[in-house]
Amino acid sequence: MHISPFLVEEWMNAHETRALYNIAETCVNSISLDELFALASIDKTAFLSPLLSRRMTYGDIEGAPAFREGIASLYRTLAAADIIPTHGAAGANHHVFTSLISPGDIVVSVMPTYQQLYSIPESIGAHVRILPLRREDNYLPDLARLRELAAGARMICINNPNNPTGALMDEATLREIVAIARESDAYVLCDEVYRHLTQDDEYSPSIADLYEKGISVSSMSKVFSLAGLRLGWIAARDAAARRAMLSRRDYNLISCGMLDEAFAALALAHADKLLERSRHIVRENLAILTDWVASEPRLSFVKPRAGTTALIHYDYPAESYDFCRDLLEQTGALVTPGDCFGEPKSLRVGYACDKDELVAGLHAFSTYLRRLEE
Repeated sequence: MHISPFLVEEWMNAHETRALYNIAETCVNSISLDELFALASIDKTAFLSPLLSRRMTYGDIEGAPAFREGIASLYRTLAAADIIPTHGAAGANHHVFTSLISPGDIVVSVMPTYQQLYSIPESIGAHVRILPLRREDNYLPDLARLRELAAGARMICINNPNNPTGALMDEATLREIVAIARESDAYVLCDEVYRHLTQDDEYSPSIADLYEKGISVSSMSKVFSLAGLRLGWIAARDAAARRAMLSRRDYNLISCGMLDEAFAALALAHADKLLERSRHIVRENLAILTDWVASEPRLSFVKPRAGTTALIHYDYPAESYDFCRDLLEQTGALVTPGDCFGEPKSLRVGYACDKDELVAGLHAFSTYLRRLEE
């Protein structure tokens, strides 16, 4: 089976460990387990002692009840039985496609977005129709064009908030997409790994709450700053879809790690505190990034409304891979080429890292831009 190279992951794999200023990272500044215990006001010894005495079996095959209940609490209409734990959101997206999509199916995906949402169904043999998200539309979908593309579709794939642009579809837009999906009885897969990371306090609805065939994918990585747990999930109310995904799960996953799920359940029991921390970081840091972009006359962007990433366009002749590689080599500042997302003459910045690292990375970037002007 042929699958296209995963451009953004290949870029990160090649360069992430040697960056002085990693402003390509997309997780909210990661925390240690010690920090998690402190944030949750939990006695570490009391928590760990019973955990350390457990035998290292497979644990709860379909997921620890406390973990699944914690995930379900992030939705308005879902129960623990609607949650399928996976190995990260990447594993969740892959699992949805391999469980529900067959060769010849029509799949509609937005672009730019995380490459899984179009390259995996394409590798299965689906007919993938791309809906371009345009800068002049603030990277929100053209719903009339979506209706045309979705005729006869098996699945519509969206990403909300969007990676790399930070665009956010409101509830009215999501309900329009649901109406379009119902015309073909299509599933809607929404990659929601940045959900809750808004720039205001308005609630972010999930596609799984709005549509009986909506499938929400998320993880502990981005919002909850615990990427090292490698835990994600699929949330779906459709019983037939869940049966298909649980059946395939026996072949390629079996279960997630019991230790990982225990720490994730602890985090989700204190989700309000973690979300407060994460929102503070993204709001403060986006203000810093916005001021910086405004100070650079040859850079521009559509200001993100949510998430942790911004797509910044530049007015220089270099192609994005060359631009970003040269920036890294000269300054140690790592960003992601826009061509990883099919967006030339642009780059993605991840602004949810440590504030001091963001400021230092942007300063290094400005130093590089001054050299280009010489």
